[in-house]
Amino acid sequence: MSKQKEDDKFRRADTGRYTTEEYAKKHPKTTVKESPPKPRKK
Repeated sequence: MSKQKEDDKFRRADTGRYTTEEYAKKHPKTTVKESPPKPRKK
């Protein structure tokens, strides 16, 4: 598994697996950038 920054995670839409930023740039239609969850307001 390659080391990545915690805030830069990319997932493939077809498999749901994590991938690299290079792959995401080559396949923007099938890659989703995940962001950390936002804190909920009460």
